[in-house]
Amino acid sequence: MLVRLMYASRAAPALDQEELLAILKQSKANNPKLGVTGVLCACFDARVFMQVLEGGRSAVNRLYNRIAVDPRHTDVELLSYEEIGERRFAGWSMGQVNMARLNPALLLKYSECARLDPYAVSGKVSVALFDELVATAAVMGQA
Repeated sequence: MLVRLMYASRAAPALDQEELLAILKQSKANNPKLGVTGVLCACFDARVFMQVLEGGRSAVNRLYNRIAVDPRHTDVELLSYEEIGERRFAGWSMGQVNMARLNPALLLKYSECARLDPYAVSGKVSVALFDELVATAAVMGQA
């Protein structure tokens, strides 16, 4: 059974851009072995992550549980979890939204200010925003 999980977290103070790239590289290497695909949206200025993971229920749950206790993340919150018939992000072992190409008006469409803050909106809004982020800001790092 396939599931899609979305969570938000904040980067721990010690996490820098180089370590983020190492996490992405590790995810790209490990996720195919687990049958997990997904996309990460990292707003490094605000130190906020939003990520979608797709795959078998057990594999996604185990991965999320590891992320939740990873000291590089704080304030890990589950935003959405659903059973799915097909993947949206099958082409990415772990893609990354190119935030440099983001139109701030898109953030205003879903929130009070032009800042990525999944903690200030509902899970349903976060899913809609994420879908548009992926559609309008190029996803880098295809499988």
